[in-house]
Amino acid sequence: MRCAPACYGEKMSGTAAIQSKNMQVPTKLPQHVSIIMDGNGRWAKERGKERIQGHFEGVNSVRAVMGAAVEWKIPYVSFFAFSEENWGRPEAEVNGLMELIGRAMVREMDTFRKYDVRFVVLGNRARLSDEINADIDRAMENTAGNKGLTMILFLSYSGQWDILQAAEKMAHDLMNNPGHRVRPEDLTRHLVTAGIPDPDLLIRTSGEKRISNYLLWQTAYTEFVFTETLWPDFREEAFLAALEEYASRDRRFGKIK
Repeated sequence: MRCAPACYGEKMSGTAAIQSKNMQVPTKLPQHVSIIMDGNGRWAKERGKERIQGHFEGVNSVRAVMGAAVEWKIPYVSFFAFSEENWGRPEAEVNGLMELIGRAMVREMDTFRKYDVRFVVLGNRARLSDEINADIDRAMENTAGNKGLTMILFLSYSGQWDILQAAEKMAHDLMNNPGHRVRPEDLTRHLVTAGIPDPDLLIRTSGEKRISNYLLWQTAYTEFVFTETLWPDFREEAFLAALEEYASRDRRFGKIK
């Protein structure tokens, strides 16, 4: 993720650009927005390009969303960047995507510091290369003290894997406390997202209407917005439209108001 115009003031800010089109940011904003970035391959195919070019263009969408999120003071933004299932894709595509992610993390350190962004990577990191793990460790350590927006990248992640690894840890705890009555929060505290609020809003691009093994436990009461926009075309206006849809909903969490 390179410096986003909306976030870092290189051009007109995301808020200013939207207000110039007579649009207003909702007053009811989510605390945590998560995005399934889908459609990079289709975007590239429609333009006669290699699939990796869709991923490169998708970085610009991450910049736009992050810029807007900083402007609008959304505390947590997360991106589903690479699933456990994605390891089955062609080796050249996987290698290219990992190289892109690694370079972006290294390149953005000054930007993260300047705008007080805490950077976090969550997932099955045992499957990642030593090189990219070193980049991740460096980025997370260097931004750990930042108090502004938290940017979360889910990398080599799946919801089933997350629940399984949490259940294994919980089972180990119960061996030492066999009389304990298991509660949902016992598993929650062992998920990789422990300490991070569950998403209020989940956006999936490209028209697909499924969550693809993503945050299965954490999205129990999340609001979902599905958009036809391919991820490389997703910019501030599309982000704002999703936020407006979220703001229009009445969240009751199973209760009657």
